[in-house]
Amino acid sequence: MPTDRLIGWLATLVITAIAFVIRLVHLGRPGYIVFDETYYAKDAWSLLKHGYERNWPDNANTVLASGRTPTLQDSAEFIVHPPVGKWLIAGGEQLFGMNSFGWRFSSLVFGSLLILITIRLVRRVSRSTMIGCIAGLLLTVDGLSFVMSRIALLDIFLAFFIVAGVACLAADRDWFRGRLADHLVRIGKPDLGQDYGPLVLFRPWRLLAGLMFGLAVGTKWNAMYVIAAFCLLALAWDVGARRLAGAGRRSARAIISDGVPAFVSVVVVAAIVYVASWTNWFVTAGGYDRQWGAENPEARTTRTFGEAIASFLHYQRDIYNFHTGDYINHQTHTYNANPAGWLVIARTIGIDAVNDIKPGTDGCHATGENCLRVISGIGTPVLWWGAVIALVVALILWVGGRDWRFGIPIVGVLSAWLPWFQYTDRPQFFFYAITIIPFSAMAVALCLGLLIGPKPQTPQQQRRRMIGGVVAGAFVALVAVNFAYIYPVLTDQLLPYSKWLARMWFRGWI
Repeated sequence: MPTDRLIGWLATLVITAIAFVIRLVHLGRPGYIVFDETYYAKDAWSLLKHGYERNWPDNANTVLASGRTPTLQDSAEFIVHPPVGKWLIAGGEQLFGMNSFGWRFSSLVFGSLLILITIRLVRRVSRSTMIGCIAGLLLTVDGLSFVMSRIALLDIFLAFFIVAGVACLAADRDWFRGRLADHLVRIGKPDLGQDYGPLVLFRPWRLLAGLMFGLAVGTKWNAMYVIAAFCLLALAWDVGARRLAGAGRRSARAIISDGVPAFVSVVVVAAIVYVASWTNWFVTAGGYDRQWGAENPEARTTRTFGEAIASFLHYQRDIYNFHTGDYINHQTHTYNANPAGWLVIARTIGIDAVNDIKPGTDGCHATGENCLRVISGIGTPVLWWGAVIALVVALILWVGGRDWRFGIPIVGVLSAWLPWFQYTDRPQFFFYAITIIPFSAMAVALCLGLLIGPKPQTPQQQRRRMIGGVVAGAFVALVAVNFAYIYPVLTDQLLPYSKWLARMWFRGWI
């Protein structure tokens, strides 16, 4: 690991603070519910006040926009996502009230923490504070990450917990190899000599990974695909570590001997955390489906598990049926974005728009055209397009070059992206890709690290490193300039129609 521990943390905190500040500016604008905030901001308030989600009156959004809080109805609302993200949104509402700043504040915090944890993950994997900071800077000026950090949706929390879980597994990789090395020192041998080596049952980083992954699934179910993929990757790391230590063919035993404890530490712990995240639903009586077990005493699940667990399992089935059933599969949406186009930003997402602002009103001083205000969920194009190239390079270096470091961004992107292709019958949105961009930024940073090269030992290497550094710096600067250019359409700024259209480079962005 790098020896600049203090500088590493200072640099991490400075970049995180910068990200926090630029996301904080006008956080409460617009001062009303936008897009899917209509679900999560209101569900969060209901959780805070009643412990479960209740229905709201039809005019709730209008009342909230006027600065008042409507009275919730007594009936339970059917919700389609677990409660963790909504509880986090509720934290901001508890601090600042049921207003646009309050329901967006937690997204700001966790969007900034996503940058912090990405820096630390990339620093650990690359063994370079500089490369970790490059990844953090790129994520700081990504348009999609920026927008998702400023609205009350669940996906920014999902992205944080996923990356945090992966960071824990990467830390466990180093920790476990350290334990194997310590074992060899204790027995006074250079390698295991075809022996399997010590069985390490307690691995704290894996327990922490289980906690993070459990919170991820407790935010949105699609985290399960990422968990499965990285559990397999971590198991491969265990086999490789024992083989490197000299276990030879016996290293394959790690699939069972290390795999079973890993399953308990990560998957079982995640499942426990997931169920625990529903605690308020269990301890209250009015939640949706809460009384299903009592109303169906003859059901097999009720007889087997009791009323509460039977109700819970029935609710989970209802949620699953919603996400995969005929209702959602027959829906359409203007901003439907096929996942095949996510990596190249083929279709963006419109978060909010106020169109046809006449000259002389709301500060519009355009001549011969109207103005508008929009919030578009759009990734910074230079970063996303550059990431496609970086991911191809990463795949080659991981598979062909057997460089383990590049496996993390590849597995991260693929596990967060490919599962969506089985659900193309239902509407999908570009903002789902927020779980992809931290790994894409990681791939770019690792590739830029290769371009910069190691510390020079000769004048020729010094010249090469200088050129590589200039190219890498120019790319980061270009991403920042690109972000500054699209900034007005990320932040609800007033723009003449022509200037807005100049930023809409493709029809799919409108």
